[in-house]
Amino acid sequence: MRPAQAIHNWQADQKGDPNAPEQKPNYVPAFRTLFSYARPHLWAFIGVFCCTLIAILSDLLQPFLMKIAIDDNLLSGKNDYKGLLTICFIYLGLSVSSLLFTYLQNNLLQNIGQSIVSRIRKQLFGHILKQSMRYFDRMSSGSLITHVSSDTEALNQFFNQVLLSLFRDGLTLIFIVVIMFQLDTKLALYCLILLPIIWVIAIAFRSFMRTTYQLARTRLSRMVAFVAENLSGMNLVQVFHQQKEQEKQFNERNGLYFKANLREIRTNVVFGRTFDILSNLSIAFVTWIGGNAVLGQHLEFGVLYAFITYIRQFFQPINTITQQWNTLQSATVAISRIWSVFANKPDITDRDLEPVDLHKSHADHDEADERQASLPAYNLEKVKGRIDFDHISFSYEEGIPIIRDLDLHINSGELIGVVGTTGAGKSSLISLLCRFYDVKEGSIRIDETDVRDIPQATLHRLVGLVQQEPYLYSGSIIENIRMFDDSISREEVIRACEFVGADAIIKKLKNGYETKLSERGSGLSAGERQLISFARIIVFKPKVLILDEASANLDSHTEQLIQNALQVVSQDRTTIVIAHRLSTIMQADRIIVMSHGEIVEQGNHQQLLEHDGHYKELYEHSQGNVAV
Repeated sequence: MRPAQAIHNWQADQKGDPNAPEQKPNYVPAFRTLFSYARPHLWAFIGVFCCTLIAILSDLLQPFLMKIAIDDNLLSGKNDYKGLLTICFIYLGLSVSSLLFTYLQNNLLQNIGQSIVSRIRKQLFGHILKQSMRYFDRMSSGSLITHVSSDTEALNQFFNQVLLSLFRDGLTLIFIVVIMFQLDTKLALYCLILLPIIWVIAIAFRSFMRTTYQLARTRLSRMVAFVAENLSGMNLVQVFHQQKEQEKQFNERNGLYFKANLREIRTNVVFGRTFDILSNLSIAFVTWIGGNAVLGQHLEFGVLYAFITYIRQFFQPINTITQQWNTLQSATVAISRIWSVFANKPDITDRDLEPVDLHKSHADHDEADERQASLPAYNLEKVKGRIDFDHISFSYEEGIPIIRDLDLHINSGELIGVVGTTGAGKSSLISLLCRFYDVKEGSIRIDETDVRDIPQATLHRLVGLVQQEPYLYSGSIIENIRMFDDSISREEVIRACEFVGADAIIKKLKNGYETKLSERGSGLSAGERQLISFARIIVFKPKVLILDEASANLDSHTEQLIQNALQVVSQDRTTIVIAHRLSTIMQADRIIVMSHGEIVEQGNHQQLLEHDGHYKELYEHSQGNVAV
């Protein structure tokens, strides 16, 4: 079964309300899907199995050698020094063999586990990147970080710890039982009495351990999400002096996680010590039964020694397997959580890729990429930039309309200003044009082509967006501007910066264009970050340019630089400017005034002032603020 089909089957098995806490996910399809990723490593698994087999036999033959040395040499009175020396060399060889093949086994399994987890992590991140904005509206960044980091690491531990334990310790138990029956059937049958007792103890602890572990993982996830959200909003926390309140809330979450961890540790200790007590009682029982047999000359002393050694070794793999129970629980929960992310279909998809390739996009990227490459090319050079909003309606939540039957037509090369109070629908209008969301009714067309028929990669190259809070990556300034696209030369980047007036600012920095920026471009002012993001747009030469409150955080000097650049950039390019500062759009060819998701006025600056309506109120209000 291919990973794509396995994930598809898992999605079918998981139908229902994902938020219902009482619904227990079916883990079998998830594990089946996970093992479908292991299929390409079949020969490596066979190698692990062979190495494990040799290492186990090397360990288990050592007590048997001691039995031969005791019964056939020492107690028999032969005093065969040559035979003892031979046994010593064989014992040494078995020890070296155990060490060598255990090393090979661990390395092979590590390589398999890391390869599989790396592939899943890559596909998980790629799948998250393909999600539409609505998905990120309802998912916290902390939860997604946990999925990509902690959950995938839990899968790594599954392959390198749980799977290894099942291989090695499971085979060890089987071989020990076989060897004990070869040594003495009666004593072996007495030892088998332990198996039902072990089974009862394991079943008794299983449910309690699962509940305990899930509680700890859930509280950890909530704590990580809380930290991530606070770090992203640290400026608000400090501005409103919420440090103590947030610290209090963190301490509450941390305390709950601490208590869950203590409960988990206590459970593990009780479980582990129970097996220790059972192991010691078993050794005492075997010593008593076997000792009587030795005294009655019904059993050789070497056989008793070997039995006691094998009983100790019998409980070691059981203890190891039980200690891996938490790791298995972790992997089980992690698989469920990761595949729940994979099960989320993007709301926004290219029509030519629906519906089958949607599943392949997160499990068989190569095939999806090939199909994507085979789609008809959309010629950017021939795009003129006419935009038509044909009676569109939109809402984020059912029953709460944001845009109502809006009809707007923008000619190619036209500079449009969009104004309105908060909640008027300005940014939603732009999000629909960029196809972050799809309209509920109507259509949006660019040069008579519905945006839903344009591949998203092409649409986002066609439409350039400068937002109020520009995002900069960790890296050099030049890479931030060309977005790591090596096809864009350094000279083009510099020309773009000169064009928007950022060149002089960048050259003042210690390393100029090679200056490394930290996360979100800290160290630069809001205006400098905005200029860099504006230069980024110039480099990619979009046919439609959108400025969403792009000058809201700029000082008057930097705003003037943007205004000067905008006048040149907007030539032969359709430009939409959303602004609170009316000075930004006073020279626009047309100004659209929105209120409650509808266009209430439109015209140029002078026409709207003469109209004596919403725009004039906004203008007078802005003038009043300036006067203050």
